[in-house]
Amino acid sequence: MTVNSHLKEFHGLPAFTFPDADDKSPRATSLPEPESVAWRVGVDAYDSEEEWEDAFARFLAAVDTERVRALIVGAWSEAYDSAPGAVIEALVAARERLPALRGLFFGDIVMEECEISWIVQGDVSPLLNAFPALEEFGVRGGNQLVFPAVRHERLRSLTVETGGMPVEAVRGVAGSDLPALEKLDLWLGTSEYGGDAGVADLEPFFAGTRLPGLIRLGLRNSEIQDDICAALASAPVVARLEVLDVSMGVLTDDGVTALLSGQPLTHLKKLDLHHNYLSTALRTRLLETLEPAGVLVDADQDDAESDEEEDGTVWRFVAVGE
Repeated sequence: MTVNSHLKEFHGLPAFTFPDADDKSPRATSLPEPESVAWRVGVDAYDSEEEWEDAFARFLAAVDTERVRALIVGAWSEAYDSAPGAVIEALVAARERLPALRGLFFGDIVMEECEISWIVQGDVSPLLNAFPALEEFGVRGGNQLVFPAVRHERLRSLTVETGGMPVEAVRGVAGSDLPALEKLDLWLGTSEYGGDAGVADLEPFFAGTRLPGLIRLGLRNSEIQDDICAALASAPVVARLEVLDVSMGVLTDDGVTALLSGQPLTHLKKLDLHHNYLSTALRTRLLETLEPAGVLVDADQDDAESDEEEDGTVWRFVAVGE
């Protein structure tokens, strides 16, 4: 599985792709109200006739950007080979023209444009520093991703989607002061694609001290999902969560047994562990334990794939890798 469709909505708004320069259709001349959609600005990832910064300049000229609430950065030219420094610089330079911006997603790039593990990223912290009123920020792609520790007073939702999240980026998020953050969603990925964080690097998330408002925690798409669940079994942050998401990873009976043997989970509104490698018996036990307490449990396996070699070695895979 990989990312094969663009965002259909973001920050509670339907996504609308800003038209290409040569688009002469009615859609290009009758744009929606600036505040009514999440605007996606992107160019062709391969052999683009327009650079992303030029498309963004057209957007700034065509739309009353003082009313824009949400912005989605789509593909930039040769995203598989080029760091988006100029894209980030263009956004930072336009910060005064986007006073109402509250949601920003950086890198809405699908597999046909560039596989998630190929997307070359960079230091995304200038975007958070440039937009102190942001409430929601997301970024896709872990290749060369840099996320130093930051402080942001208003950010309520942070999503990092990768096939492999570098340990320094994980530590940067873990070291950030985000007092308003309610939702954190990290796709940790696999070591094959640069996801080299261990459970010890996630300890600040388990403690939750830098994230006093956190109620929705996702630590997922990981090859160490069992170890994460074992740590969550006694993690202080769990007691105040409404949603716990450990989906999309290599989760087996060992991880769920640890969760069920640890602190109570019956206070949760939802436990998401879709794409898993659970036995029928363990899945039944999980549902019988939590569903009577009103917990919505997503334990679907979602075509989780595994391979067995002739020597009996079993290989299991995260949902989104390459």
